Amino acid sequence: MDFNPFKHKISELTTLVAQKGRVLIAEPFMLDPYFKRSVVLLTEHSKQGAVGFILNQPLGIQVQEVLPDFIACEAPVFLGGPVSPQNLFFIHNCSSLPGAIQITESLYWDGDFEILKSWLKAEKILPNQVRFFLGYAGWDFTQLNEELEKQSWLISQLDEETTLDPNTDKLWKSSLQAMGKEQAILSSFPEDPNLN
Repeated sequence: MDFNPFKHKISELTTLVAQKGRVLIAEPFMLDPYFKRSVVLLTEHSKQGAVGFILNQPLGIQVQEVLPDFIACEAPVFLGGPVSPQNLFFIHNCSSLPGAIQITESLYWDGDFEILKSWLKAEKILPNQVRFFLGYAGWDFTQLNEELEKQSWLISQLDEETTLDPNTDKLWKSSLQAMGKEQAILSSFPEDPNLN
C-alpha cells in the first residue's frame, strides 16, 4: 500500500476550511453517539459559532407524524443534532421562499413555514426539494476549532442533489470516497478499531 493513513493526521487529508455550505465528515473512530460516522452540513459558521444538520441520521418517521396538521407527503425527518430536538428545522432549494437563509448558491435554510406547507400542498415545491430535521448541531467558535485540531472531522463539499437525497445509509462512506483515494481508505475502516 502506497498510502498509510495511520501515518497522517486527519487534517492532512483535507484542504478545505470549515465554512457555511461545507460538510464535516466524522473521522472513522469517533464514538460520540450523535456524530459517529456522521456527515454534517454547516448552515452557519462565524466567530459567534457554527450551526449544522446531520444529514445521515433518519428517524424513520414522516413529517406528518411530527406535525399532525401537516399535509400527507413522503418527507422523512432526520435527527439534525442534539440541540433543541423538540424543534423542527428544514433545508431546501427554493430561493423564493420568504425568510429563507442562503447556505450555498442553491441551498437554503428555513423560511416561512406556513408558506412552505401551502407550497407543498399546491405542489409548487416537492418533498424531494426539502429535508426536515429535529434538532441541530451547534458549536461555539472555539469548540469547533478544538474538535478540528483534535482531528475529529474532515471537511468537504456536497452537491445539492446529494444533500437533499433522503437515501443516506451510505453517505458517510461515499462522501469520503468522493474526496480521493487516501480518504476512501478511511471509509473501509471498521467502527471498532479493535476489530482491525
